[in-house]
Amino acid sequence: MPYNPPYTITPKILSLVAQISEAVAGANLLEIQNSPQLRKQNRVKTITGTLAIEGNTLSLDQVSAIIEGKPVRGSQREIAEVRGAIKAYEALTQYQAHNMDDLLDAHQKMMEEVLPDAGRFRRGNVGIHKGDKVVHVAPQADRVQFLMNDLLNWLKRTDDHPLIRSCVFHYEFEFIHPFSDGNGRMGRLWQTLILGQWRPLFYSLPIENSIKNNQQAYYNALASADDKADSTVFIEFMLEIILDSINASDPVDDPVDDPVEKLLSVMGEGYLSSAQIMAKVGLSHKPTFRKNYLLPALKQGLIKMSHPDTPNSPKQKYTKENIK
Repeated sequence: MPYNPPYTITPKILSLVAQISEAVAGANLLEIQNSPQLRKQNRVKTITGTLAIEGNTLSLDQVSAIIEGKPVRGSQREIAEVRGAIKAYEALTQYQAHNMDDLLDAHQKMMEEVLPDAGRFRRGNVGIHKGDKVVHVAPQADRVQFLMNDLLNWLKRTDDHPLIRSCVFHYEFEFIHPFSDGNGRMGRLWQTLILGQWRPLFYSLPIENSIKNNQQAYYNALASADDKADSTVFIEFMLEIILDSINASDPVDDPVDDPVEKLLSVMGEGYLSSAQIMAKVGLSHKPTFRKNYLLPALKQGLIKMSHPDTPNSPKQKYTKENIK
């Protein structure tokens, strides 16, 4: 029987998928894809973030210098890790997410300067430690090839939304821990690949940096999924991270002369969520939306909340106030 990873598609997951889908349609995000400078800045954040999670201490400026081919002071291993990540991310659009050879080639590029068995599955058994505590014991080494075949075959045939399948793959990959080292950065790289094959914008978004900024919560979500033998909680966590990454990546404040007027122009008679309104006005940066659109409209009494007693309710929606 074909392998199907255990997880449940919850209302929260469906809501986050809808919000992300609306957010990626934001007009301002196209500036990221069309701006080489913004793409470079985000690539620097991506590489710095994914390696910082693994303990690499090089700064954004140092990583940027390495990308530009400039000399950098630092440990040889950390510099080699950056060079490997640069090669893997530069090759990412050439890969197919369900292809085993592509996965191994990406690991080879990522780890060839720091790992003797780069590009090959581990031959020994491993456990993940936090301090003196073992927090995860990976499957036996002789099962890795079989488990990875199952996972990649599932990825190829699943009909689940790419946002969901990318999170499931990320968790299952970390659970299998197929390589002797580099599993964390490879799991994050491959999730970016799955997302990028759905919407190329994701190749340019620094999701890995958002994970780094929520590193303990990331570990907690992985551990919780392990405890439950079900990746649902990790899917929910990663979808929130993806949405945060999109909202944080809007390159400029909105230039509209009268944002409140624009907000009112897109609202009909019914209630809309903030994500729906943002999509209609072509914004993806939530702080800009709240500061220039939502809060001024509320303060002026031009719109009202569906749940005025709980302003921060996740179910909060807004409609135009009937002004006589």
